[in-house]
Amino acid sequence: MEPEDPFIVRVGMFFLVIGGGAFILFVVSDIAEKPDFDFLFTAVLLMGIGWSMWRTKPPPPSAGRFAYFKKRREEAQRKREEKKKK
Repeated sequence: MEPEDPFIVRVGMFFLVIGGGAFILFVVSDIAEKPDFDFLFTAVLLMGIGWSMWRTKPPPPSAGRFAYFKKRREEAQRKREEKKKK
């Protein structure tokens, strides 16, 4: 069972989603030929804050799918280094 994301990461994702919604509202107001730049500035601000919070999320653990190839490559590199030393 995987642990849930930390609270700060979930808040960051919330700000990203709300910022995306504000950007969509800006685009819709622009299509209506009455652009409201408050939506654009709000979207940029919220997405910036959200991204800075969301990027603290640790990377997922390795699945180990290519562990065999990685092991073989490391062995080959080690053998090459031993040949160079001799």
